[in-house]
Amino acid sequence: MTEALPLTIKVNNDLLDKLPKIKSISNKLEAQFNFQTLTANWYGNEDDILIIQLSLETPTSFNKRQKEIEKSPASAVIISYLSDDVISSFNEAEQQLLCIIAITDSEQTLLELQPKILTGFIEKKLHKVLNLIAQQQSLASI
Repeated sequence: MTEALPLTIKVNNDLLDKLPKIKSISNKLEAQFNFQTLTANWYGNEDDILIIQLSLETPTSFNKRQKEIEKSPASAVIISYLSDDVISSFNEAEQQLLCIIAITDSEQTLLELQPKILTGFIEKKLHKVLNLIAQQQSLASI
């Protein structure tokens, strides 16, 4: 039996249609970021591992997901607006953090026009988000 990794990256289907290579890139980055967070000792206490899901969204799906998160009971989750295109929802009781990240229309246009920068762009954006999470959760930067 295999255990799920503590950090997962999901990609919205509309984004997959617009940027087909983003799936393989996100799979590679998922492995890379799991290794980096492990070596930064994010999972030191095995009984209290933070589960992180990064979800890449279009602006439309980002707004929809943001509204869903904001409807959560205030006692259930802690909502943080990390930037205008990144929102997180932390369920402290379950040690689960959901981070919704928009790939804006202008970013999508740029990535469609210059597909060679897709890997570097997604890596930098997610790396920045993970370091915001690290700061928020009092963890070491990666």
